Amino acid sequence: MTELDDETVDAYLRRIGATRPRVPDAAGLRDLQAKHLASVPYENIDTHLGRPLPLGDAAVDKVVREQRGGGCRELNASAFDALLRALGYHTELLGGRVFYGDRLGTIFGHVLLCVSTPEPWLVDVGFGGSSRYPLRMDVRDPQPDPHGVFQVVDRPHGDLDVLRDGKPVYRIETRPRSLTELAPILRWAESAPDSPIHDRLYCSIVVPDGRITLSGDVLIRTRNGKRTKEFLHDEAEIRAAYLKYFGITLDRLPVIPRKTTVSDQVALIGGTHDHD
Repeated sequence: MTELDDETVDAYLRRIGATRPRVPDAAGLRDLQAKHLASVPYENIDTHLGRPLPLGDAAVDKVVREQRGGGCRELNASAFDALLRALGYHTELLGGRVFYGDRLGTIFGHVLLCVSTPEPWLVDVGFGGSSRYPLRMDVRDPQPDPHGVFQVVDRPHGDLDVLRDGKPVYRIETRPRSLTELAPILRWAESAPDSPIHDRLYCSIVVPDGRITLSGDVLIRTRNGKRTKEFLHDEAEIRAAYLKYFGITLDRLPVIPRKTTVSDQVALIGGTHDHD
């Protein structure tokens, strides 16, 4: 389990523009999640550079020192989890499955956090369609959020479904998991030809009125529910977009998979299903 020293905690907080909560309470948690989403991109660039995805200390280094982002295992299960624990929060890792329409994806295809303040909160900074603020895990009424109206619904065998605007986003277990348990599915996702993380290339971040996403060579802006797309023409424009919108400088550009070329682009991120 990754443990952060004070210097790393301070550097992480500077990275997201946050201050230490005086106590590990719900108000502090709310502020931390919102600022993380607005500062650390949800991205899978390394997958398309042929690099293994980091966990634990390596994921913290990627976020804090390399000024990069990541997916749910790098952010929820590694970096943000370590930050929250260093700030005095009690956290648990929860496994999830993403909905693709009416179909459920891979077991442990998503990972998020339960954080107790002492009320249980669902915390997610590693998913393109998550709420801006934590959701009460024990509340079944609709929970309005800047990203939509969310609702936690009981399912058989103790599972929970998270809905956004009435549509299922993901199903989560309520049994705590460990990072060790989640590592095999990560390795499968990296190496299996049919793994969904190879289908799309994305880098996405929350902005005050919506979201900005670079999906391959397509720049997608979602503002107040309205989406526009701009097709980038060459490597120079793509590099400029990574730097301008996400603060990322790359020594080489990732390979754009077929499903995120200009001709095949489907603008999922910023819509109803934005996920690992």
